[in-house]
Amino acid sequence: MQIRLWDTNLKVRLLGEGLFNMLFWMYFPFITVYFSEELGSRAAGILMTVPPIFSLIGSLLGGALTDRFGRRPVMLLGASLQTLMFVMFAVSPSPWLDYIAFIGIGLGGAVYRPASSAMVADLVPAESRREVFATFMTANNIGAVLGPALGAIFFFHYRQELLWTCALVLLIYFIAIYFIVHETMPPSAREAASEAKSTKITAVFKEQWQGYGIIFRDKIFLIYILAGICSLIPIMQLDIYLPVYVFNHVPAQTLFTWGDAAFTLSSKEIFGWLVGFNGLLFVMFILPVTKWFGKWKERNVFILSSVLSGFGTFFVGLTTNVWLLFFITIIFTFGEMVRSPVMQSFISRYAPENARGQYMGADSLQYTIGKFLAPLTVFLSSWVAPMGIFSIVLLFALISIVLYIQLFRIWIEQPAATD
Repeated sequence: MQIRLWDTNLKVRLLGEGLFNMLFWMYFPFITVYFSEELGSRAAGILMTVPPIFSLIGSLLGGALTDRFGRRPVMLLGASLQTLMFVMFAVSPSPWLDYIAFIGIGLGGAVYRPASSAMVADLVPAESRREVFATFMTANNIGAVLGPALGAIFFFHYRQELLWTCALVLLIYFIAIYFIVHETMPPSAREAASEAKSTKITAVFKEQWQGYGIIFRDKIFLIYILAGICSLIPIMQLDIYLPVYVFNHVPAQTLFTWGDAAFTLSSKEIFGWLVGFNGLLFVMFILPVTKWFGKWKERNVFILSSVLSGFGTFFVGLTTNVWLLFFITIIFTFGEMVRSPVMQSFISRYAPENARGQYMGADSLQYTIGKFLAPLTVFLSSWVAPMGIFSIVLLFALISIVLYIQLFRIWIEQPAATD
């Protein structure tokens, strides 16, 4: 599905989200290191488990509001909250206020995402969703190519300027959503929402809570969430434990030499280059990979992803050589790459049309719970050696493989669940 044929909503979002993510990757990979330096690694490891709880609340709330009030109002709410929190982060005089602002940024993003995903599902036919989601991922990861390398300089030396720029870009994106983006809620969902709007707010939240109760009694969906949590923990280590490992255990190294000159990278610069290389791989290969695996069954794609990301992350602990780390980055990056478009298309196809927002919100649980559990590796690193940490990460990947096998056994037995 060519971009020129896309709905205007999707084009605006592709540009806006792409610009913001270019700035996002200039600060996010270093946030754990920043709080570790300001508050201590043990405190940071514990504190980094809290933002996902708020993201969980934001995802469930965003999903419920998406089905009740529409996609556009919820996207505006999420973008405005993020803008305000970036302003707070920029003017903050304290790392604790920075931490509150960081939580608020995550909360705003969590409210925004279910509506954003639901809008794609509203506008794009099922057979084209993998390609569209992959295109969004390409735009989102263009910034991941240069962002970390630049962020190693700007986040630590020009943090306020960087944060003000993030706030400005989000404000412009908010204005674009307000004036250009139109509502896409399907007619059936609008009818249900219009009937519900007359009810009291307490009844609204009670009804939404009951709706989520029904979702989580869905055995297929529940196993899918549990498998996703376990498979994402290895992938998330790129931004959580990997910087701690590289900064503490990987020495400065010479990347190239020519004559008497040498190009040497410090530990921080090595990490920035690894994350940038991860983003470059995404930009170059996400669309081709999506096409290569377009005919693969979702079961096999999920299992392949867990194998590559789990073992790839484990292999990091076996070396401190920068060139071997670049090679290992290819392995775990492809593990993340093959799963992302399939995961989004899977849930958009599985979710009923009139509960699409709620399912999208509930689907994000695997990210929020994964983000809650993943920072425990930083906390444990005070007592456990790196290979012990990477072994725990690999164990989660193996558990996810078992759960995905079980999931698709049930999926085959109950094909009606896909309708």
